[in-house]
Amino acid sequence: MHNSPAEDGVEEECCSLNSNPSAAVDSVLGQSALRLGLGVGSSQTPGPDEYDWSSFRDDDILHQQSNILEEEAEKMLCVGEKEPLSALAAEYQSGSPILLEKIKMLSEHYSGIRRTRGDGNCFFRSFMFSYLEHILETQDKAEVYRIKSDIEECKKTLQNLGYADFTFEDYFDTFIELLDGVIQGGEGSISAKELLQKCQDRSYSDSMVMFFRFVTSGEIRRRAEFFEPFILGFTNGIGTVDQFCKTSVEPMGEESDHIHITALSDTLGVAVRIVYLDRSSCDGGVLNVNHHDFVASQDAPEGGNPSRPFVTLLYRPGHYDILYGKLPPSLSLSLSLYIYIYISSESLMALWRRG
Repeated sequence: MHNSPAEDGVEEECCSLNSNPSAAVDSVLGQSALRLGLGVGSSQTPGPDEYDWSSFRDDDILHQQSNILEEEAEKMLCVGEKEPLSALAAEYQSGSPILLEKIKMLSEHYSGIRRTRGDGNCFFRSFMFSYLEHILETQDKAEVYRIKSDIEECKKTLQNLGYADFTFEDYFDTFIELLDGVIQGGEGSISAKELLQKCQDRSYSDSMVMFFRFVTSGEIRRRAEFFEPFILGFTNGIGTVDQFCKTSVEPMGEESDHIHITALSDTLGVAVRIVYLDRSSCDGGVLNVNHHDFVASQDAPEGGNPSRPFVTLLYRPGHYDILYGKLPPSLSLSLSLYIYIYISSESLMALWRRG
């Protein structure tokens, strides 16, 4: 497992803030001071360095800053609309030339981006929507059958670990219901628009995030011996597997790292590609857009190359969004035609059965 760019000392703008991170931090500090009662009586809002912070504890300030960042995150949709990759370039237009060049390199292989809310759940939301959208577009019933079998094993894992059914079963049912819905032809079938609407609904979306968090926690606990060295590295040698799952995996809002991605990919058998957008460069100053494929352990071929993952996410330090790869024009047209014919025929058959 590799360290994330943030762990390698790479500093970059988090996409939950604007393209001027220092201004964003100053704004948060200023708002924190106002909420804590500092600077009252001034006709102008002073800068963060002008406040008297001495009478307030660190945890007071951090709590206020956390609340403000949460409020900013609330202004974003849980899952946004699909945008052209040029929207990402526009975001950094006045920023780092290295990032702009890397986005240009990205555009050679990727056509679009879909943003997710920067509230600490962005990896799970991105994975959730990307996977379900893939099933909706391909109508891969064999994949649905396969992952349902893996989900049943996840239930057994949690039960064997001592989890009571009522703590997780509603979350599992929510995901299964939506998984069945993206397969066309049934009574509960949903369209691409309805899928997006459900994933944008805070309550519905959070339930599915909890499904993935329980699945991930169960896999880490089940393979505690494998994950323990990575967790010790993550926690500077002071955390246990149980503590890590209770504090960094199961609670909403806790950010995901390579440990989470590996566990989720392995237990559900879904490969994930993470593309890194940061200021790093290779030896000699040559720019390169790095990526890492998390291939489910049971699907890794011996001595061969694994197939390219169909879940592809863009990682900027502290945040994940969904990336859309480019298809050759002929393949894109053939796929669109196939999906249109398939969905139309399934809908007609459903109407004929109803009679």
